[in-house]
Amino acid sequence: MRFMMLMIPQGYEKATPGAMPEAEAVAAMMKYNEALQKAGVLLALEGLHPPAMGARVSFSGGKPKVTHGPFPDTRETLGGYWMIQANSLDEALAWAARCPAADNEIIEVRQVQEFADFPAEVQKAAAGFAEMQAQTSPRRAA
Repeated sequence: MRFMMLMIPQGYEKATPGAMPEAEAVAAMMKYNEALQKAGVLLALEGLHPPAMGARVSFSGGKPKVTHGPFPDTRETLGGYWMIQANSLDEALAWAARCPAADNEIIEVRQVQEFADFPAEVQKAAAGFAEMQAQTSPRRAA
């Protein structure tokens, strides 16, 4: 089973553009990331810039509307994520509990919906999804 561990740093929703973590926090997190990798459970991980550098697209009446950050009505926001492979929610929670998170950080753990989890009519409506997933690879800046 795949699980996404979502880092929610409280206060990050108000971070200024270009805000970066302290080097010692990054070093501690790298040790954790290496432990995930050595255990063979790490599938992907990324950190996210503050919301002040992002934008949201909302849809009202079928029309897209772009709102640039920061977003004053936001109470919490994502700071990054890990995608891991675990045998159960309990195993994923055990990995989340090992994270060297700060007092203001929360990790939300969510199981990824697999294509096989959906009923036949939903799988039929999503014909081609599995192939699309298999052909998709993250684009990286050089």
